[in-house]
Amino acid sequence: MNDVRKAELYAFDLSAAAWRKASASAGENNCVEIADLPNGAVAVRDSKNPGREPLRFDALEWAAFREGIITGEL
Repeated sequence: MNDVRKAELYAFDLSAAAWRKASASAGENNCVEIADLPNGAVAVRDSKNPGREPLRFDALEWAAFREGIITGEL
């Protein structure tokens, strides 16, 4: 991803984002939350510290991250 596209992704206003935890979350608040962004991108934040700046991934980055988790690479 180029710097301009990444900057646009980080410029997106998250104040009205709909955050959700994984369905496997047991409720102990040690989870990450994600919010859908335009064009398949996602924002990711720490549920224990929701005021901290979330990470943001475009659709390709998010797909690669998920694949790494599923295959055990990460």
